[in-house]
Amino acid sequence: MIDIAGSTVALIIFSPLFLLISVAIKLSSQGPVLFKQQRVGQRGHRFTCFKFRSMYFVNDPNIHNEYVKRFISGKADSQRLEGNRNAVYKITEDPRVTRLGKLLRKTSLDELPQFLNVLKGEMSLVGPRPPIPYELESYDIWHRRRIWEAKPGITGLWQVNGRSKTTFDEMVRIDLEYAQTWSLWLDFKILLRTPRAVLSGEGAY
Repeated sequence: MIDIAGSTVALIIFSPLFLLISVAIKLSSQGPVLFKQQRVGQRGHRFTCFKFRSMYFVNDPNIHNEYVKRFISGKADSQRLEGNRNAVYKITEDPRVTRLGKLLRKTSLDELPQFLNVLKGEMSLVGPRPPIPYELESYDIWHRRRIWEAKPGITGLWQVNGRSKTTFDEMVRIDLEYAQTWSLWLDFKILLRTPRAVLSGEGAY
């Protein structure tokens, strides 16, 4: 009930932003406004995740595929950013991302359409990040618990704790901690911390 009510209110409140972002995307690059991608939800259920398109319409998905596999296996940890930061979950300088897309990602506005997924019952307001199917190929057995024990969410404990700055194993441990200690109060605290995390842009790429 909270997910349905929350996503409905969010879609109404952010409807002017939906219109403005849609126009900006159409004017800045060719292609559809929405980016539709297969994601893996709770207990392995696959669904179509909606996001505002932040990339050029024609691009090579293998760039992200190969990077994520290296990152999950720990081979990307040796890569350093700005001298003292660990490799992050997302590619920081992705050539596929448009100029507008960089802004949308930095502010997390590209994720607003995911409220539609929440309304459809495929996601929750709070929960682990839903993985892309090819990510599962590199998961260890214990990693798979993160998609079994909780419904994926727009925001979550990992997202408000540095997001892409954490290692993959740390992300999984945070997701499992959320699933094991879940309560309405925990969800409420995460929702309250989300605006600050979004505005700071920390760990967002």
